[in-house]
Amino acid sequence: MKPKSPIAHQSTFSTYKNRNTIKLLVGATPGGLVNYVSPAYGGSTSDRQICERSYLSSICDKGDSIMADKGFNVQDFFAPYDVSINIPTFFRKNNRMTGKTVLKNRAISSKRVHIERIIRLAKTYKILKAPLNITETKLASEITFVCSMLCNFKTCIIPETA
Repeated sequence: MKPKSPIAHQSTFSTYKNRNTIKLLVGATPGGLVNYVSPAYGGSTSDRQICERSYLSSICDKGDSIMADKGFNVQDFFAPYDVSINIPTFFRKNNRMTGKTVLKNRAISSKRVHIERIIRLAKTYKILKAPLNITETKLASEITFVCSMLCNFKTCIIPETA
């Protein structure tokens, strides 16, 4: 649903999705349990802005590693906390990846896919299947937090062989 206020429309409009959205960060343990959900922000908010406004850096331990997607360029933000951001190297035209790079990318992607599965699982809740109405939008942070945490009580998304 498109917000009536021009300011609300501008802050929630995502050029990537070409519609009004909310955006948040979701974190999970290596075992697949959701352990972090940021507050919801308008779709135009950058990943960096969400990181800076959230308390994610304060809950990371020295030496932790965050698996992320391309465009999540916050390495410098987490560097003082000794937290590494692992982003797959993306293939560029006329560029070949080394075997080592391919293996590293595969390892990162195999972990990142768990977050995608968790988000897909959270979206199975009826309240997140359709656009939020104006009342629900005001509660977006709480709604997405609860739906994400409820995923911890569903069947584990990570196969035992992983």
